[in-house]
Amino acid sequence: MQDLTKHSESSGEMEDYSDMPKPVQQGAQNTFRSDSVTSVGNHPQHVIPRQPVPHGIVPPPEYENNQIKSQNWYQAQTPQFGGVAVPPKLPSDGTALSPGGKMPVKREKRIVFWLRAACIMLAILLLYCIGSDVWNYRHGTARGENPVLMESESESGSVNVVIEQQNKPDSTDSENVGVDGKYTVEGVAGLVRPSVVEIDAYGGEDMDYAMGTGSGIVISEDGYIITNAHVIAEGKSFKVVTSDNTEYLAKVVGKDSKTDLAVVKIDAKNLPAATMGNSDEVELGEAVVAIGNPAGLTGTVTNGIVSGLDRQIRSDATGFDMNCIQTNAAMSPGNSGGALVNMYGQVIGITSSKYVSSSYEGLGFAITINDALPIVQEIIENGHVLGRVRVGITFVSLNMEEAKLEFADTISMQSSPKDLKGIWIVEIAEDCDIANTELQVNDVIVSVEGKAVSDYDSLNAAIADLNAGDKMEARCRRYQSDGTFQEFTIHCNLMEDTSGDY
Repeated sequence: MQDLTKHSESSGEMEDYSDMPKPVQQGAQNTFRSDSVTSVGNHPQHVIPRQPVPHGIVPPPEYENNQIKSQNWYQAQTPQFGGVAVPPKLPSDGTALSPGGKMPVKREKRIVFWLRAACIMLAILLLYCIGSDVWNYRHGTARGENPVLMESESESGSVNVVIEQQNKPDSTDSENVGVDGKYTVEGVAGLVRPSVVEIDAYGGEDMDYAMGTGSGIVISEDGYIITNAHVIAEGKSFKVVTSDNTEYLAKVVGKDSKTDLAVVKIDAKNLPAATMGNSDEVELGEAVVAIGNPAGLTGTVTNGIVSGLDRQIRSDATGFDMNCIQTNAAMSPGNSGGALVNMYGQVIGITSSKYVSSSYEGLGFAITINDALPIVQEIIENGHVLGRVRVGITFVSLNMEEAKLEFADTISMQSSPKDLKGIWIVEIAEDCDIANTELQVNDVIVSVEGKAVSDYDSLNAAIADLNAGDKMEARCRRYQSDGTFQEFTIHCNLMEDTSGDY
């Protein structure tokens, strides 16, 4: 250690400061050994306080071995000579403090960052939950409901299906939907239109020539489609065109001409299945939308109201009555097999041009979905409706005067007999037991099971209590050209109708 001396300006003598307390190294700062003061010469103004070295302040390298210069340098760093302002202690990572000295700025920013990140994650989770609820509701699972059609195979290999229906929802919250859960017409069209397809029937196996067109409703994602039996009645091959103009070859699963319902199947996946409603909830005056393909105009949407409920409308093809919904929504033959939809986007009826009113024109009718679905389910499971019986005859009712004149002309009569009544047999099925009796074409059946018959209704009523395999009794007449007839009775076993023809 070199001697520390200083020349006195007043006396010219050298002053000795060798007894000055020496600084010692303590970590990152220097402190003097004593808190006392030392008088330099006789000048009290040169009293040097023994002050602690401020935290974080290090003298320049050239002062390292010079105690006086080092002390003077420390004083120069203080706001006033008499004391040292000790700066706040810094965190070990060297970050600055936030205003007020409460928390390091870097740490405060880090906490703010994580709080913001947590808020963003919560917002994303909330949006996901809302979106998931809306999706589940639209797909019928918001309230734990099953899909529209569930399919499985039993041990015997037959298809077992359960067709589910939905009641009207209490409320929902989605685009084009009001707080009461009802869609606008635009909302119904956007939701249900992709589930309504066009069905084209062709006369040949290779689609040689077109026979007609109609509509269908997709009821399962894997390609089961409801339509009317008369849409496919005359066809040999069929094509389905979906709303995105994709074409599929279709096969007939089964039909039931009595109710004018049928099911076809296409080989497809992830189709937009329609939601089945509950037609028992339909109210008079309720707004409805009809979707179909009139005159080949694919995806036509018309709207109206429910004009009547529980209308027992007779099919002009079979004479069988079905429970129908009457509506003023515009329909045409191309709408057959299409959907009548409520404002909740649920199918409540299957439109059919074969159910007509003989008294009024311009009215549309749809088979109620509650009556249609059990029949559709049986067709899918069995290929036909169980319990249907087949007599094995095709006939013409002789109730109309025109039919009587035609019959007389066929038998070569001069005029029709005055007491001519019953059903005129025009065809006998060879695969039925009735073909083994003495009944012939152009004979007339006047009674069955002791009840007079003259049309579809009376024949159905006569055999209503009979099942497949039961024996039927019929009283018949065979007319001659002179107007006379021979009366006889036949007995035959009724056949199970698996063809769907009625």
